[in-house]
Amino acid sequence: MTSTPSPEPSRPERKVVLYRNGSVYTAADPFATAMLVDGDTVAWVGSEQAASSIADSSMEIIDLRGALIAPGFVDSHMHLTETGIALGSLQLGDVRSAGQLLQAVASSKADGPVLGHGWDESTWADPALPTPEELQRAAGGRDVYLSRVDVHSALVSSSLAASAGLAGLDGFSTGSQVKRAAHTAARQATRQLPAESLRAYQEQALREAAENGYVALAEMAAPHIGGAADLHMAASWTTDRDEQAVPEVLPYWGELATSEEHARGVLDSLRVPVRGLAGDLNIDGSIGSRTAALRSDYADAHGERGSLYLSADQAAAHLAACSLLGIQGGFHVIGDAGLDAALAAFDLAAAEVGEQRIRAAGHRLEHVEMADSDAVSRLAHYSVTVSAQPGFDGAWGAAGGLYEQRLGSRSRTMNSFASFYSAGVPICFGSDSPVTALRPWSSVRACLEHHNQDERISARAAFLGHTRAGWRAAKYRNPMAGQLVPGAPASFAVWEVEELMVQVADGRVQSWSTDPRARTPLLPALDTGRDPVCLQTVRDGRELYASPALRS
Repeated sequence: MTSTPSPEPSRPERKVVLYRNGSVYTAADPFATAMLVDGDTVAWVGSEQAASSIADSSMEIIDLRGALIAPGFVDSHMHLTETGIALGSLQLGDVRSAGQLLQAVASSKADGPVLGHGWDESTWADPALPTPEELQRAAGGRDVYLSRVDVHSALVSSSLAASAGLAGLDGFSTGSQVKRAAHTAARQATRQLPAESLRAYQEQALREAAENGYVALAEMAAPHIGGAADLHMAASWTTDRDEQAVPEVLPYWGELATSEEHARGVLDSLRVPVRGLAGDLNIDGSIGSRTAALRSDYADAHGERGSLYLSADQAAAHLAACSLLGIQGGFHVIGDAGLDAALAAFDLAAAEVGEQRIRAAGHRLEHVEMADSDAVSRLAHYSVTVSAQPGFDGAWGAAGGLYEQRLGSRSRTMNSFASFYSAGVPICFGSDSPVTALRPWSSVRACLEHHNQDERISARAAFLGHTRAGWRAAKYRNPMAGQLVPGAPASFAVWEVEELMVQVADGRVQSWSTDPRARTPLLPALDTGRDPVCLQTVRDGRELYASPALRS
């Protein structure tokens, strides 16, 4: 059977680097200004005076000039190929009408299909979408595939609908927007890529991640997204010892298992190690595309309650199979009815294999945007990790935003970060890129500025959720990953910052403090209107990215 952990990465050529004259985010010493890296390991953290005594000509010495060294970010849910394609195709996030969208399509000079990403009709004054024929004309006869911002539906031209055989599939209509099975078929028709193109898209995504301080990415592969070839390419960046230095890829595979034997067969057939059979194994869809499964109607679409793609019995069989193998199982779940099905599945699986096996497997659920207090308690009971995306609330949680449009008053209790923490639910954070951008400090800020003040969390909790918690959620082999203490992996980023502070999530008290008596490691002030700038990213001692400003 394919084992869950990835192979040990190749060890870099041993090199000693002393960073000094900055700040180090470390539990070992909240006042540390220097750090010594020996090969792939943090060897020491401490004061500037001590750094002067150990510096010698055998090591590279980097003057931080006040910069911050902090553990590298882990994105707990993203998609390499889709991110690369989105970065290299039409950017439709600023489009505000069907007319502007058609102008963008007409401006495309790309050969082959016109690809684009990011449109969101909830931001348009008139949400009417262009017709398939209008897309066809704007593209000069080329196929058109434009993914909605949530990537759970897309606009397609009449030629793509015909060539991909969309007519008659679930989710197809006479309009240009396709959902569910029709959307899957349309996407796969435009993803028949040669290996060199697939590699180039993934490399672009990895480069984007490294330039923004990420040292690891949980790749959520699945048959309905990119297929096995996409998974193999993603996993190869970490398993191939001769590869260039990139963030570590932590691959998941979202395929349903019906039994222990079936799950073992799926793992063996993949021929690459995966962290588990989890991730984008969808119980439901998304709120923006109105495919997330709800207990009651969408506020802006009477009679619509979304889609349940898996029953509780199907999900329970999957969880039981994964639990018996001792691997992570899990699902994509967003709506409250979707979460009801997931929790019922945990109850059924626990009755079959025992609660202890369920807890020990470390199962995870992705997104979990609509969890009431009972659901939070049940998640804690089964030790289920929630992989959440703070950027969703940042983008759509404001008054009058997408969530309120789709859900009305239900939108006020979404993305219950503080409730998860209070109940002891393990939580980690990611971007779901390309749904939201690979901008980790913006994601941390979204936790601090949650639109529901009761669900805000501190900067420290948010940062840990974006770093150490990501390693833990993936059941990573090294328990010291995600911290900068002697003996820990040398995986970190260097940041140019304007100011370092401590922030709490309680608006009733002073939010920011620089008082050293707190003995709490300081993080960048995120109320300045400017994110910290990444100067360097290092994974296991290997430099993934360096700004020219670092050594100038």
